[in-house]
Amino acid sequence: MSVPFWVWVLTLVGLVAVLALDLFVVGRKPHAVTLREAGVWVAAMAALAVAFGTGLGHIAGPAYGGQFFAGWITEYSLSVDNLFVFVLIMARFRVPRDYQHRVLLVGVLLALALRGAFIGLGSAAVAAFDWIFYVFGAFLFFTAIKLAFGHSGLPGQQNDGAAAGATAQAPALRENGLVRYVRRLFPTVDEYHGTALTARVGARRALTPLALVIVALGATDVLFALDSIPAVFGLTQQAYIVFTANLFALLGLRQLYFLIGGLLDRLVYLSTGLSVVLGFIGLKMIVEALHNSGIDHLGPIALPGFPIPFSLGFIVLTLVVTTVLSLTVGRRRTAVAES
Repeated sequence: MSVPFWVWVLTLVGLVAVLALDLFVVGRKPHAVTLREAGVWVAAMAALAVAFGTGLGHIAGPAYGGQFFAGWITEYSLSVDNLFVFVLIMARFRVPRDYQHRVLLVGVLLALALRGAFIGLGSAAVAAFDWIFYVFGAFLFFTAIKLAFGHSGLPGQQNDGAAAGATAQAPALRENGLVRYVRRLFPTVDEYHGTALTARVGARRALTPLALVIVALGATDVLFALDSIPAVFGLTQQAYIVFTANLFALLGLRQLYFLIGGLLDRLVYLSTGLSVVLGFIGLKMIVEALHNSGIDHLGPIALPGFPIPFSLGFIVLTLVVTTVLSLTVGRRRTAVAES
């Protein structure tokens, strides 16, 4: 699929329009986001993604539309895993609820810029090196195993599906290296100054905790992108589709934080479901790389194909089963444990 330059420009203009609407209309005055407001925005972003994917399928072909939906759903699901750590970071820095929306908005802008660079590098690597798919596939298998055994991949953290008691756990959350480096480079203050990122201290300016939170969220997102972006490249090799799948996932993530923040502790099987999805995509990448190398059999075993409808169905089914089990079986187990 050849994407003209003007399509990229139009996509970025649309992104700026959505962010401007959010920043200057909805988020003009810092406030605590209500469940109703979060629900409306999540539904709007989902509808926008569905409209985009449908339009892409109509213009470029159903295969590309299916690749977008598979990539978007995978990226969105993996982004939900970020929310566990976001809750801890917000609690660790004691971010006032009125400022959390603004923090996440700036964090999304930073994440999009960093992920855009990652996608550009990944697209160049995919075009130049056929063997990169073996590397991506093996890395996704490794990440799937870590998730299956409860490790989030962040130093000192475990993702056991429990965000409850985040405030109590917050002091145990170690600051990542980038935040510590920023603290050494620039003076900082301990008090929040509204939504300002800097405050005057004597004759110079210092960073507020809000700036450090944004740095922490951006650094965390980079770590998560190390597995999510290769996962989307396992579903499509089109840089435009990888970027837009990330774009719509991140746009919907902020409001999802406020909508399901209280439910995170109940998604006890989320890591298991995500590990299955990542393992499946890793297998898909390796098998397709073997096909591209002219290898259709391993001994007497014929290597299967993974068409996009099958991949999309498998991902959706896995996530639905994971969610249902979390909200039913997991709840009963929690009730028994508390009784």
